[in-house]
Amino acid sequence: MYETEEQKVTGTEKIAGAFTSIGQFLLSFLETIVVALVISIVLYLFIMTPHEVIGSSMYPTYKDGEYLMANKMVYKFSEPKRGDVIIFKYSDTQDFIKRIIGLPGDQVMLKDGHIYVNGTELDESGYLDASVYSNGGEYLHEGETITVPEGKYFACGDNRQHSSDSRSFGPIEKANIKGKAWIVYFPFSNFRIAQHQTYTNL
Repeated sequence: MYETEEQKVTGTEKIAGAFTSIGQFLLSFLETIVVALVISIVLYLFIMTPHEVIGSSMYPTYKDGEYLMANKMVYKFSEPKRGDVIIFKYSDTQDFIKRIIGLPGDQVMLKDGHIYVNGTELDESGYLDASVYSNGGEYLHEGETITVPEGKYFACGDNRQHSSDSRSFGPIEKANIKGKAWIVYFPFSNFRIAQHQTYTNL
């Protein structure tokens, strides 16, 4: 009789222990999810912003359908640089990805399909094929020179023949720049750190 009661108590303890273990596991799992969500929200709001490349304006540097993260913090502590690939607000519903060509105060000129900055031809061989011809647009015409206003940046797509950029709509406001391209994270097979250009001849 006593042995039977002892077995019943032991069985109850085992069941209670199992429920306790499950409860602790679920609590720990939920805590992990909450922490991950908080970290993701903080990263999204203050440090990084995701962007989908739509279209071929930056081809082949960035391809249609690729997803990248842009660093939102970098321009809070430093100024955008010539050669940086940036994400900026084009309209209330659309963001663009382009490369900065001209800085505030720069003189930008188009001549014979090439871009000149402050009288010097921009060496774009790092991301453009030698055969690429940079045509003019509604804002900057062939043979014309413009001065980039203070607080604004002249940006172009790497795929010059298929890019709507500052040649058409003019320089962009610094306030509209959302961040500097950081990593391409999807498709996973294309994962890479974003490369930015340094122009040694300027």
